[in-house]
Amino acid sequence: MLDVIGAASVEDLFAHLPDAARLHRPLELPPGLSEYEIVRYFQDRASQNSTGFASFLGAGAYMHFRPVLVDTVVSRGEFLTSYTPYQAEISQGTLTTIFEFQTMMCQLTGMDVANASMYDGSTAMAEAAMMAVRITGKGRVLVSRAVHPEYRQVLRTYSVNQGMPVEEFGYAAEMGTLDLEDLDRKLDGLTGAVIVQSPNFFGIVERVREAAELAHERGALLILVFTEAVSLGILRPSVEADIVAGELQSFAIPPSYGGPYAGVIATHEKYIRQMPGRLVGQAVDSNGNRAFCLTLATREQHIRREKATSNICTNQALLALMAGVFMTVYGKHGLRELAEQNLAKSHYLAGKLRPRFCGKFFNEFAIQLEGKSPERVNRRLLRKKIIGGLPLGRFYPELADSVLLCATETSRRADMDTLAEVLA
Repeated sequence: MLDVIGAASVEDLFAHLPDAARLHRPLELPPGLSEYEIVRYFQDRASQNSTGFASFLGAGAYMHFRPVLVDTVVSRGEFLTSYTPYQAEISQGTLTTIFEFQTMMCQLTGMDVANASMYDGSTAMAEAAMMAVRITGKGRVLVSRAVHPEYRQVLRTYSVNQGMPVEEFGYAAEMGTLDLEDLDRKLDGLTGAVIVQSPNFFGIVERVREAAELAHERGALLILVFTEAVSLGILRPSVEADIVAGELQSFAIPPSYGGPYAGVIATHEKYIRQMPGRLVGQAVDSNGNRAFCLTLATREQHIRREKATSNICTNQALLALMAGVFMTVYGKHGLRELAEQNLAKSHYLAGKLRPRFCGKFFNEFAIQLEGKSPERVNRRLLRKKIIGGLPLGRFYPELADSVLLCATETSRRADMDTLAEVLA
C-alpha cells in the first residue's frame, strides 16, 4: 500500500500530522490473555459493583419488572439478527410482531393508527411537531414547560433548520399542570401545534381536554406526549388529542444509561399519510392465508426523497418487540393492575412526605427540601443504598430546592419508609 501511494514508510504516511499529536512509543497494553482468563477478569470486575440499591429515580427512565419471557423471545435468531422487513415474503415474523405492536398501541392510546415505532420518545415528539406543521400549514409550535426538559431540547434541535419557531408556555405554580391562561395568551393563528405531556414531567395528570379545546379554536393540533407508558393502563385515552407521541421504555426495556429505547407515534386515520416511519398492514396471500406487508412507508428509503416525511426516523424493531411481548404477557387486566400498584405505592410514599404540587399524580411527584441541598440529601441516601430523586434545579431554577421522586411496583415499603425518614 505504501508503494502504491508513494510513501517510503509508515512514518512518511503520518508526516503531515503535528509532532505533538503523534505517539513515538508503543501503546501501553498488557500482554494478551486466554479466553478463560478474560472471562475471569470481567467476573472479578463485576464483583466490585455495588448491588441491591433501591431506586426512586424516574424522570423519563423507570425501574419496572421485566418478565423473563421478553428476553426469551427477543433473543431468537429471526428477531435478533433481522434489521428491516423489506422483503415481506421472508419477513413475516417481524411484520407480524410489528402489526400486533401497532394494534396494541392503538388500543392503549385511543388512536386509529400507530407507526412501527421510532428511535425514542423525544424524537417521536419532534417528528410529531413537524407532522402537525405539515398538516396545518402553520409553522409555529407551542410546548408546555411541564414537558420533559430533554424532550424540549431535542425539539429545539430539530426545529433549527426547519423554519419552525418553538415557544414555551408556563405551568401553574400550585397545581403543577399547564397554565391555560398563558397558553391562551400565546396561541395565535400562526400556531400549528400545541404540545403537552401527561403525566407531565412533575408526574401530574394534565388537563388535556381543555388544552385541546384551546388549540382547536385557533386551528392548531394538540400533541399529547407520555414518558411513563405504564400510566396508559389506568388513565383514560386522551382521544381529544390529534397526535400521541411517547416513550415505551417502561414496557420491559432496561434503562441502560438512556437507550436504546423505542418511541411511537399514533394518530387519527385522516392524518396517516403525514405520519413518519413505517406502517405494517394485514393482507391475504395467493393461497388465501393471512399475511403482512409494509402498507405505508414515508421514508426516503422507500419513496422519492423530496416526498419523504422524514429521513431520520427509524423503526426500533427489537425494542418494539420487547414492548409488544410485555403488553402480551400482562394483557389488558394485568396492565391495569400494574398501573394500580404504581399508583398505590407512590401515594403511600407521598403520604409520608409533602408533594410540592397539589395536582393529581400517577407514580411521580415533586417534594420541596426546605433549606436542604438535594445533592447532599441524595449522598446521604446513597449511604443507605437508596438512589434518591432528580434535583429539579438542573432544569427549573425556580425549583432548586426540590426533587422529583418516583415509586413503581418494584419499590418496597421498607425502602420507602427509610427514604421518608432521611428526607424528614
